[in-house]
Amino acid sequence: MIYFQFQRIRRLVRVDPSKAHGFFATASWKQLTSIDSSMKAGCLWLKDTTMGTQDEQYSDNKFSDNKVNDRQVDNRTEKEKAIDAWLPITGSRNAKWWYSAFHNVTAMVGAGVLSLPFAMSELGWGPGVAVLVISWVVTLYTLWQMVEMHEIVPGKRFDRYHELGQHAFGEKLGLYIVVPQQLIVEVGVDIVYMVTGGKSLKKFHDLVCNDHCKDIKLTYFIMIFASVHFVLSHLPNLNAISGVSLAAAVMSLSYSTIAWTAALKKGVQPDVDYGYKAKTTVGTVFNFFSALGDVAFAYAGHNVVLEIQATIPSTPEKPSKGPMWRGVIVAYIVVAICYFPVALIGYWVYGNSVDDNILQTLNKPTWLIAMANLMVVIHVIGSYQVYAMPVFDMIETLLVKKLNFAPTFLLRFITRNIYVALTMFIGICFPFFGGLLGFFGGFAFAPTTYFLPCIMWLSICKPRRWSLSWITNWICIILGVALMIVSPIGGLRQIIVQASTYEFFS
Repeated sequence: MIYFQFQRIRRLVRVDPSKAHGFFATASWKQLTSIDSSMKAGCLWLKDTTMGTQDEQYSDNKFSDNKVNDRQVDNRTEKEKAIDAWLPITGSRNAKWWYSAFHNVTAMVGAGVLSLPFAMSELGWGPGVAVLVISWVVTLYTLWQMVEMHEIVPGKRFDRYHELGQHAFGEKLGLYIVVPQQLIVEVGVDIVYMVTGGKSLKKFHDLVCNDHCKDIKLTYFIMIFASVHFVLSHLPNLNAISGVSLAAAVMSLSYSTIAWTAALKKGVQPDVDYGYKAKTTVGTVFNFFSALGDVAFAYAGHNVVLEIQATIPSTPEKPSKGPMWRGVIVAYIVVAICYFPVALIGYWVYGNSVDDNILQTLNKPTWLIAMANLMVVIHVIGSYQVYAMPVFDMIETLLVKKLNFAPTFLLRFITRNIYVALTMFIGICFPFFGGLLGFFGGFAFAPTTYFLPCIMWLSICKPRRWSLSWITNWICIILGVALMIVSPIGGLRQIIVQASTYEFFS
């Protein structure tokens, strides 16, 4: 009851402050006391929050004073409970904190790390290092915001990105803002991983055969890679793919280490050039823009962070944000260990002659590079599944809850196979790894990773104007919007240039 009184006051203040004043003037002492208790327990949005103060408010565990907020009243019907138990995101809530660690590593470290030396070659030493460090700090901050907002309303969990968007912006507007961008990100990543998996399989084949085998088109390798997902995509939920995700996380650390150690062993190439590869100023500028998108693509875990956190059990005494944040910290340490050596050493050794996938540049020792490419294949298998699961959840929620289809294995079998086939077909048609990274990195990853969490934070938590929290969020928003504008331009130009010499299904 207290919670609903509090929500009433929020609506009054938002619509007509004078009515809110009238409510307080006529309210009884008992009502005011109850409201005050509720406000102390749950209204984080009315305080000037920073990382430190937010943690302090949660660690006090003031929810225990309010029995209404201690437990969520479940008003769902048995049918609704059965549907939620069937859906991929809400089907299992028994994950441990280390699940979140390797799910986040799998989601973040992947195709992006392989392109970082190439991004450095288009950015240059100074801007490249600055962009890498700033992106690491900004995305860690916005990821912390997402983890905190997962249960910012007492007794409620925002299990999906768009649910948090609906809370911040309204039911319809939140859906229209978040869902298209999240779908672009997750479908885009899966397309890129189709290309990455196919190219890495082809590289492995070429290295092992050593010119003794018949040349096979990239198209067939993408189809081979896709065939794995026609099987794995039928695992029911995120916890069911935890084994795949763990293997993928281990592989990401392994092939990243192989990439920079193999490059370091080669040493700086005699003809290394650290200048910009493009011969014209226009080309240099466009490549710079595209490289910003490459870096943005490398920090992509935000799009599935709430879905990952939804698998962790939560109580008022032990909210899910504790184990989730522990997993995020571990994941970001792994990210730093993977990203910075690969980016800096790869660029230092090869300069602007490095390929958009550093493993394509490395050829010797043959067995080691072949192993690294096979590790990439295993990793992007797991990454594909982590990003596909929220898409499956959206599709199945629409079909079962809105269109009243029965939640059956046949429905899941058909929809998921269609999705895998679609991403495979697009990957075959447009296998432009670097350009795709730049385009998707700026167009979709910049909003969902760099500035949408900040806008939601400002909308929900309402930090005081010109406070540290307010200033920090606006800096992130400005940087993210700039990235969203310029990066797709460079990525699209790169796709057009590469497509001019490409034959479909080659």
